[in-house]
Amino acid sequence: MAARFLDFARVQRYRLSHAKSHMFQSFYRPFLASFVVAGALFNAGCEVEDPRFAAQTQYLGGIYGTAPTAGAPQDTVSYWDGDGIGGKPSVKISLGEQRAYFYKSGLLVGISQLSTGREGLNTSAGHFSIIQKDINHVSSEFGDYVDSAGNVVVPNIDVNKDPKPPGTHFKGAPMPYFMRIVGGVGMHAGYLPGYPASHGCIRMPEFMAENFFKSVSSGTPVTITN
Repeated sequence: MAARFLDFARVQRYRLSHAKSHMFQSFYRPFLASFVVAGALFNAGCEVEDPRFAAQTQYLGGIYGTAPTAGAPQDTVSYWDGDGIGGKPSVKISLGEQRAYFYKSGLLVGISQLSTGREGLNTSAGHFSIIQKDINHVSSEFGDYVDSAGNVVVPNIDVNKDPKPPGTHFKGAPMPYFMRIVGGVGMHAGYLPGYPASHGCIRMPEFMAENFFKSVSSGTPVTITN
């Protein structure tokens, strides 16, 4: 009789334990499922490379548009449809939008992403015109101090402000397809990090600078607005 009572008590404890386990699983099953799904999505997100960082467009590149720049936004704006279209050229630049608009007789034929002057070296707004074209222009103010072997000793210098270390000489920064509009400021192919970063010039992707360069002439109007 005592043995039967012990067996009955053991069965009751088992049933109670099983019931509690079932209640626990039923209560937490939705949370566990959500956790598994979230974990799967997180792992998938980590494995898929962000397309902004994977892109290798000319816009993201350096002076000649060949090297990718991690972190810069992909250029989905720049295009050129001006070949074979005649008419008087003009350029309108929006500093706020960081874009240049190219027109022929009032018809929009191209748009370019830009990187204009950074804070403290802002590109000035106003009405200008092309006063010089130089396809292989090199800056006389900005560049690097290099040694006799051409190795960079001090990068990104301003010859008017930065002292030259002994045994070095100035090497100007290349500005291909340079189109001067006023003073030392002009449009040219250059590095575009996705925000204003120049010393005042108007940088654009190389393929856009090339198209602008071949389509403008001395006197072409350039309007810069904020």
